[in-house]
Amino acid sequence: MIQPSFSRGNGAEQTRTACSCRDILIMVLLHVLFEHAAGYALFAVKEVEEIGMLLPQVEESVLSIGKFNSMVSLAAFFPFKSAQAALENINAVSEGVVHADLKLFLETNLPLSGKKKAILGVSDAKIGAALQEEFSISIQTGGVVAEIARGEYTSTLMRSESILCASKHKLCGPADFQGKVKFKSTVRTCHTVHASVDQLDKESILSPLRVREWYGYHFPELIKIVPDNSTYCRMAQLIGNRKELSEESLESLEEVVMDAAKAQAILDASRSSMGMDISPIDLINIERFSNRVVSLAAYRLELQEYLRSKMSQVAPNLAALIGEVVGARLISHAGSLTNLAKYPASTVQILGAEKALFRALKTRGNTPKYGLIFHSTFIGRAAAKNKGRISRYLANKCTIASRIDCFSEVPTSVYGDKLRGQVEERLSFYETGDVPRKNVDVMKEAVKEATEVATEIKRKNEKKEKKRKKREKKLQDETNGEAEAENEVKKKKKQAAEDIEVAAEESPAAENGAEDSSAKKKKKRKAGVEIQAEEAAATDNGAEEMDTPAKKKKKRKTETTAAEPAEETPETPVSEKKKKKKKET
Repeated sequence: MIQPSFSRGNGAEQTRTACSCRDILIMVLLHVLFEHAAGYALFAVKEVEEIGMLLPQVEESVLSIGKFNSMVSLAAFFPFKSAQAALENINAVSEGVVHADLKLFLETNLPLSGKKKAILGVSDAKIGAALQEEFSISIQTGGVVAEIARGEYTSTLMRSESILCASKHKLCGPADFQGKVKFKSTVRTCHTVHASVDQLDKESILSPLRVREWYGYHFPELIKIVPDNSTYCRMAQLIGNRKELSEESLESLEEVVMDAAKAQAILDASRSSMGMDISPIDLINIERFSNRVVSLAAYRLELQEYLRSKMSQVAPNLAALIGEVVGARLISHAGSLTNLAKYPASTVQILGAEKALFRALKTRGNTPKYGLIFHSTFIGRAAAKNKGRISRYLANKCTIASRIDCFSEVPTSVYGDKLRGQVEERLSFYETGDVPRKNVDVMKEAVKEATEVATEIKRKNEKKEKKRKKREKKLQDETNGEAEAENEVKKKKKQAAEDIEVAAEESPAAENGAEDSSAKKKKKRKAGVEIQAEEAAATDNGAEEMDTPAKKKKKRKTETTAAEPAEETPETPVSEKKKKKKKET
């Protein structure tokens, strides 16, 4: 009785565990994030059993659009607003940074809370780590996600969403490629400039040989007196026909060769030369060729100086350690400063001697001890038995210097100078046996000096930036002041124009007012004259009328109003008679 019940109980427990596992599988919800040039897409996977999804039958179903749609559905889509926004988002994803648009998209559409346990699948592990840190959710990068993201049917599901955005983002691909190919432009400049310098070196070796060969038929003794190629070309350009040389051209010869004895020797040799005569046409061509060689030599010097200035900006430590020319050759051969920093010291040691290395490996002979670093002065100064040892040590220091130059924010040559001192000490140790300083002590000094130099450089840069901002602000204020002055002038001109218009409008009204006032004055004058005539007529007829005081007042008022605009009239005899009558009464 006990055994059957035990077996039944065991079966019930297995059934419960199977049901709970099935519930867990149902509750787990997988979403796959897909990055596209048109926007972000979030796909919901209906079957998330990892083992079942990796079966060959399921992998074959990915190739069928109908079966694929039954497993995967488009949950949400976020289109980019512009090509610039698309480029920013794509660059952020490639660098493993969560963009604000992606964060908002996932917060809106991804079920982060609830009974269902959300799992987000991404194709890139770098952006997956950033999303896991941002949202605290489980991230899946391989297996099912790779199978879903690898087919082009994913794009087919979102083609209806992205077809409207395709015309806006045609240039995102090239711009994204330019963003991914990140290297310092100055490093690429050093690479190109060094290739140009090497090419000019070849031409500066071959071209003077042609001039020597050509001009040597006419003046063969000049080759022994002037062995330098560039000086020889300048002399050939200056001399021309050797038969035309005289004592007057001795000073010009001395200016070129910088030696009075050599100038006199050239003059003497021209008089007793064994060379053949030269035609004027050949002489013209030789002069042109010599002029070209001289200009190439001058251009090479300018280009080499430019290369040195660039190397002091790009790789100051490597240039201080091994020299500008050898450092530029190493960068050119590696392809970039980043590639050179990735190489181990053993690769840097034989960089440039690949043919000798593979030949030695093929024939089982001795491998080369050095490559491009053989041109350094350290290996040339070392003894034959110590060349391999010093080249290995120098390659080690070159690797350290290139990595410091590649990944440091503020370029300084402090580490390069210290590393060069270490190589000098090691070289003297091989020769004399003096024990060099420990690397730890040297690096402590270098770090201390580098921090001081870096702070000084930052301070100078900040000061320059402040000066630049102040200058820009001053220019802006000047432009604003000029604009304000122009506005004031415009306002004044406008006000003057308005005043002129107002004056023009008021002038006819004033003329009309003046005419009215003059007419009124004339009327008053006429009224006064009429009154005086009436009074005179009354006195002449002998009609004496007694005026009331009110009438007298009115008469006086009329007389005063008439007398104001006109001149004062003399008193008439009529007024005197009135006064006498008043006294009598």
